Amino acid sequence: MPLKAAVNNSRMEGIVNCVAYRKGHRIGNIAINKISDTLQQYDHFVWVGLHEPDEEVLKQIQIEFNLHDLAIEDAHNAHQRPKLESYGDTVFIVLRTAQMNKERHTDFGETHFFVGANFIINVRHGSSISYKEVRSRCEDTPDLLSKGPAFALYAVMDSIVDQYFPVIEVLEQELIQVEEEIFGDKPTRNTTQRIYMLKRELLEVKRAITPLIDICNRLMRFDIKLVPDDTRPYFRDVYDHAMRINEMLDNTHDLVKAALEANFSLTSISQSEISKKFAGWAAIIGVPTMIAGIYGMNFEDMPELHWVYAYPVVITVTVCLCIILYIVFKRSGWL
Repeated sequence: MPLKAAVNNSRMEGIVNCVAYRKGHRIGNIAINKISDTLQQYDHFVWVGLHEPDEEVLKQIQIEFNLHDLAIEDAHNAHQRPKLESYGDTVFIVLRTAQMNKERHTDFGETHFFVGANFIINVRHGSSISYKEVRSRCEDTPDLLSKGPAFALYAVMDSIVDQYFPVIEVLEQELIQVEEEIFGDKPTRNTTQRIYMLKRELLEVKRAITPLIDICNRLMRFDIKLVPDDTRPYFRDVYDHAMRINEMLDNTHDLVKAALEANFSLTSISQSEISKKFAGWAAIIGVPTMIAGIYGMNFEDMPELHWVYAYPVVITVTVCLCIILYIVFKRSGWL
């Protein structure tokens, strides 16, 4: 790498790579302020990688590539919805990235693209892995990289989409654990909370992946002239992956919905069983309460009051009735 390029780029935070290519072969790193000179050379294109750049870096990038103010503003502020917008001869694309953290929750980030006839810029924000391996794979296939910035865009987009598969696998494993908890043990409040958290994460992933389908559709059509005809089939591959992920999300979401309904049903059944037990014991306790209430009225003409065996007979009858009711309720499943 030229010493001058290293010095110039190191002074500006957020620059990961700034490399020039000719016919698919890497020429070398270049300084930011030399980009405009490189773009004027035939069969050259520039691939710039940025990670959460500051205003100074984006301003310099805007000057060198002649980018639109609104696109630069979006790239700086981040927190944009996935989209594809055209600004003259430049296409601005926003994609959301996803990966699982150590707590098995989904972390989302963003990657913004500026694509021109002879350049591509990717800007990473938030949780997102480096695209160093993607760049290396592209450099190992110069015949494909010679297709230009459109192929580099495909390679990064394909990497972003592939990151969703491990996320969905973890979510599906979480769903299996929730189902085992629902049908294996008594449902708890924590089970319902886990279901709602899983449902929310699925919706977040779906919001991130669904717009990608429309973006791939536009890149496959002929209205985006920056994508050569021989590169469009590659975006069809990204489209197929996005559709597959979307279908997996729909299926998992339906299963989560069914799990939530099953959880509510089992909770209602459990509450009904508890109510039956309360009703059964109340009936059993009601027998001695009723008999005690009758003989507690203290009427003078009650014949049993003066009978010698009245007390043991009443106690025996009370106990027998309670035992009979217990047996009946036990066989019926109320106790």
